[in-house]
Amino acid sequence: MLSNKRLVNIGFNNVVVFDRIIAVVSADAAPVKRLKEEARHRNKLIDATSGRRTRAVIITDSEHVILSSIQPETVAQRIEDKHE
Repeated sequence: MLSNKRLVNIGFNNVVVFDRIIAVVSADAAPVKRLKEEARHRNKLIDATSGRRTRAVIITDSEHVILSSIQPETVAQRIEDKHE
């Protein structure tokens, strides 16, 4: 199923389907922290940090919230590389 999809590495061999990403934001802001908690309560939170500090939060079109330990700028660059 994923063989024809473009994947973006979000750290530690975790990948997200490129076409499903809506936003990549920094994890520090209070609204993002509320978004994470809401996603946790709806069972839509995916922790891809491998136990490390969350630096980027990825929001998908399925309303999943994915936590990544790499910088938002790095995720954005990887997405841009896939877009080309």
